[in-house]
Amino acid sequence: MPEPSLAEQFLALLADDRPLADYEELRRSTVETEGDAADRAHALALRARGLREQDRRREAELTALFDTVADLAALKDLDDVLEAIVRRARTLLACDVSYLSLNDDDEGATTMRVTEGIHSEEFRQVRLGFGEGLGGLVAQTARPYMTPDYFADERFNHTRTIDSAVGSEELRAILGVPLLLGRTVIGVLYAANHEVRPFSRADVDLLSSFAGHAAIALDNTRRIKETQAALADLKETSDLLRHNVEGVQLASVAHERLTGVVLQGGSLDDLAHELHQVLQEPVHVIDARGATLATSAPDEPPAEHELELVTAAFQDTGTHVLGGVSIAPVFAGGTPLAAVLTRSEVDDVARRILERAATTAALIMVIQRSLSEAQTRRRGDLLVDLLVGSSGAGSLTARASLLGADLAQPHAVLVLDGADHQLRQRVVDLATNHNGLSADVGERLVLVLPEEQPLEVGQRLVRTGGTGTVPVGRAVPTVGVAGPVTGVDGVRTAYEEAARCLDALLALGRRGDVADAAALGFVGLLMGRHDPDEHVQARLGPLLDYDRQRGTVLLQTLETWLAEDRHLSRTGERLHVHPNTVTQRLDRIGRLLGDGWQSPENILELGLALRLRSVLPAPAPED
Repeated sequence: MPEPSLAEQFLALLADDRPLADYEELRRSTVETEGDAADRAHALALRARGLREQDRRREAELTALFDTVADLAALKDLDDVLEAIVRRARTLLACDVSYLSLNDDDEGATTMRVTEGIHSEEFRQVRLGFGEGLGGLVAQTARPYMTPDYFADERFNHTRTIDSAVGSEELRAILGVPLLLGRTVIGVLYAANHEVRPFSRADVDLLSSFAGHAAIALDNTRRIKETQAALADLKETSDLLRHNVEGVQLASVAHERLTGVVLQGGSLDDLAHELHQVLQEPVHVIDARGATLATSAPDEPPAEHELELVTAAFQDTGTHVLGGVSIAPVFAGGTPLAAVLTRSEVDDVARRILERAATTAALIMVIQRSLSEAQTRRRGDLLVDLLVGSSGAGSLTARASLLGADLAQPHAVLVLDGADHQLRQRVVDLATNHNGLSADVGERLVLVLPEEQPLEVGQRLVRTGGTGTVPVGRAVPTVGVAGPVTGVDGVRTAYEEAARCLDALLALGRRGDVADAAALGFVGLLMGRHDPDEHVQARLGPLLDYDRQRGTVLLQTLETWLAEDRHLSRTGERLHVHPNTVTQRLDRIGRLLGDGWQSPENILELGLALRLRSVLPAPAPED
């Protein structure tokens, strides 16, 4: 058996999940014989190992989040719930300490209630006035705040009491997110580290989603205790209490159903169906642009006035119960994602269920976004490797197949310059939804899409910016296209051709245009891979066909006219005809070639095509 190649040896290390030291050892042992190839293979293997570790970390986070939701659903005692919240928050973010404070609106302060990893009694007793320190600012503004180094951050109102407590625990990096019920902040959930370490946007979104579930669990626990106290102390109000109990039971059923959707990896459609079963009303999940993401009543889409109410709910971030509908906006990390709408004005119990559904929707969307971003990253890495890497065609084809891309099918290759954020997102969506690939290569955006009409794809992007409407007030991208092609080598060759077409468009000053090598005329012939006979036929075909069918000499007239610098009298003398006859022939040529045929650019193309025809072999006579 032949000795395995360098790439196979690195793949074997990946498959066996070997430590980093083994990768470095293999690189050192092969660098003398393999040279730069050893360094490149080593770098690619480390990147692949890093992506796998990142996926493992995300899987661990999601597992911990699912376990947390299940634990909170099973707990009934308030202190147990609070301790579970803080303990799980520390696990989710893998931080040094975590703690939770609850708001006292009458006192205008948020007071420490439960801690995990905290050792000093001074910290456990700390009280933050609204607006004081990081936690007081979160409690006051209902927005997440984070700092990599608390004592060096001047955004916060530092007080002696708070700084002393934080200093006693030697905390540096702190993240705080609000516990929200509707628009009301009931407390603050924190994660902190002893060392300077910035928290990421993913950390904020994850802790915010968890805080939303934690707030609901707290609310549910409090309401159960309130109901139990009312049953013991107010027997004369049994009818009212019975109604409250039924409401709590309904909320508990709803919580179990919605939690089940998350634990089973369900979608927004599953959430809409479960909420419809609880509320017995049609349910729609609508995004910030008014598009329906999920519905339990596909035949009853939201009306225009209902969409206007959704927009209003986004603006003030609160649940709306008016106009015959109830709307709960969906937020994650302070960003509006969607809204849950039902066609009835719900009571307080159903309102809490609706808000609970909105929190569940936020969690589902954050999970889906994380998975989508991971897949987009893998597609981009594959395309970069395909275009500029050194991997073999077989391994690249196999990776593409795992992502749903069949390189054996015809693909269009587009290279874009000047794409804004909106168009870049549209290109990513096109690649994801149609089993294509997209990536930034240098300063340009590359799209490889299953399509047999590359020029039409590029023209749609330039004409509408990928949105279906003509872009207003935004730069229009310039696009070079090539294809259709198949296979790894075909895509690489088409990418080079499309990039050259884009370079030619920019050099010619044709920004905002789209072209392939054929559309660039003689320039495309020089830089592309098209047949010269096809170029001559594309420019002179109407005249050649007309002369052949009618025995005329339009092509000779055009060639003579150009040779005589477009002088009618001299052209007539050379052809032995009257200048009026030359004019009539030129009119005929114009009708065959179309408007604008005498523009400087087209005259140059016609002259070059005539010269090219004169040096090409004469075509074989037709039978």
